[in-house]
Amino acid sequence: MAVAVTPLNSVLIVVYQAGLTALGAPVKRQKSLNYLRLDASEQALYDAVYALFGLCQNPVLDVLYRKTFELTDQ
Repeated sequence: MAVAVTPLNSVLIVVYQAGLTALGAPVKRQKSLNYLRLDASEQALYDAVYALFGLCQNPVLDVLYRKTFELTDQ
């Protein structure tokens, strides 16, 4: 039985440092970037995150990339 894969959407989640706690630990926040092009390369998305967040004072800690697919029988 063959399976058909249909891409549904993708999301970039950027985790950045928004400051420090009283004890000096980083305060982490995240921003989701939705409705990305499904044919965009991972390198292009990574470069875009650092170009956008390079305009802010908050350093980027992590970049997560989530893709959602639908699997159906053919």
